[in-house]
Amino acid sequence: MKRFYAVVILCVCVFALAAVALTGCSGNASSLTSEQQANRTYMSKVNEIMNQLGDQLDSFVDAVSRNDVVNMHTQSENAFTTLDQLSKLEAPEALADVHKKYIDGAGKMREALQEYIDLYTEIDAGSLDQSTYNKRIADVQSKYDEGVSMLKEADEAAASKQ
Repeated sequence: MKRFYAVVILCVCVFALAAVALTGCSGNASSLTSEQQANRTYMSKVNEIMNQLGDQLDSFVDAVSRNDVVNMHTQSENAFTTLDQLSKLEAPEALADVHKKYIDGAGKMREALQEYIDLYTEIDAGSLDQSTYNKRIADVQSKYDEGVSMLKEADEAAASKQ
């Protein structure tokens, strides 16, 4: 569980650092080309979505810490809605590959959250033994870590294009 908290915190920090890096590289708004402005607008929207996702993941972790499966469902649905916002964004041509990386990472995060909820639902129902739990929680954590890594790669790719 502590590792899950650490990954959530890492994820939020990565997005915050990327946002700072992207805004710092942007220069004077009046001297930006339309392509640069489109890139900046896109990254600003991504940053807003990721900040919102970070808040929702904090609420999800809080629900997990209280073994509150009902609230876990609610918080995951909020996170899923936020992840859907990311997939609905239209990326400028220069950031199309970055957008795909964000979508792929968001997909992994969605899968991990859903599997986490499924796991805790089974625990709540009393239908899961300890040996199965250890394997499944490791699988969920691995998928979550992969999603975080993919999102971090997207941030790095976006920063390199600035």
